[in-house]
Amino acid sequence: MSQGGDWRSRWAAALRRAATAPHAPVIAGVLLAVLAAAQAFAMLASTSAISTGDLQVAFVLLAIATALPLGLLWAYPAAAAVAVCAACVLSLWAFHALPVAGMIALLVLEYRLGWRGSQLLAALLAAPFLVLALAGPAGAGARIPAVLLAALGPAAAWAGAARRARSEAVEHSAAQAVIAGSLLEHTARGERARVSRELHDVVAHHISMIAVQAETARLTTPGMPAAGARQLSAIGDTARAALTEMRRLLGVLREDTRTGAAVRRPQPSLREASGSGIRLIVHGPMATLDPGVELAAYRIIQEALTNARRHAEGAAIDVELHYTADALRLRVRDNGPGPPAPGTVVPPSGGHGLLGMRERAAAVGGDLRTGAARGGGFLVEATLPVTAEAAA
Repeated sequence: MSQGGDWRSRWAAALRRAATAPHAPVIAGVLLAVLAAAQAFAMLASTSAISTGDLQVAFVLLAIATALPLGLLWAYPAAAAVAVCAACVLSLWAFHALPVAGMIALLVLEYRLGWRGSQLLAALLAAPFLVLALAGPAGAGARIPAVLLAALGPAAAWAGAARRARSEAVEHSAAQAVIAGSLLEHTARGERARVSRELHDVVAHHISMIAVQAETARLTTPGMPAAGARQLSAIGDTARAALTEMRRLLGVLREDTRTGAAVRRPQPSLREASGSGIRLIVHGPMATLDPGVELAAYRIIQEALTNARRHAEGAAIDVELHYTADALRLRVRDNGPGPPAPGTVVPPSGGHGLLGMRERAAAVGGDLRTGAARGGGFLVEATLPVTAEAAA
């Protein structure tokens, strides 16, 4: 049984390769034309209705014309179908006979029209045969082929149209799958970017504070036992190692991500951004901000303070909020050493603080600028819209 199945599968594969070969339509058209000519000669030998030599030659040539356009005009199915249909109708009307090869060629072309051409033309090509079946020449030689073509022609066209519908349905399903995959990937990228920002802005901030406070406690507590100082130093080292590992994790999360939308849900407010050693300056009445805008402002200030503590430890910091009718302008400035001078080689820190702040500002329709402050120190300045409508 397995050998028989292998034999059939090999033959099926060979037939598929032959059918899809570039010159397969031409070869098929020529073979059908040869078969039509052979059947025409057989018909001439078995009947005396076509007695003169000119009519016999015309009958043979017309028989060839019922099949040869299949191969010669394969790239133009409408023209090939019209030519074959005209030859078949003329053969039935003039000689009351039609080769089987011509009928096969016409049905193949009508199927092709239904699949890749005009379905209306495929249906219209059956009309002449319906007329011949009802009011054409008497006799089985003309009536039977006409009835068969009038019935099978529309069926072949319908089969081609059904194949076209199936192909279009498959393509539509594939396109939907691609779109769904793209949307899923885009959503995943946005979620990775959001998680990355939250890890950097919240968790990394608190770990950094642990390292700073442990080191400050070790240096500023008088009379601390040596064991306690070692424990505080170990806490600081552990916190800094955790920050290093988190930066690596953030680098993985930020690979192949795009700027995502800000989270719009209850979050810490700007009133929680101050702390010890920080001076808060407010200009104008404190307006109620859109939750997404307030979250962005809070995270920007939080990250700016973290950077100031990391790179300008002990420096005084001013946080300035300027409320206007349509915007919030915030400034975070320290009096530390400021950014490195041009040309100074600075080892990469591996952090994403400045990038995260710019993403936060851009996500709500604002902008952010960083750089050296006038008179020394480092300055972070952002302008954010007040309302959600302005952010959109």
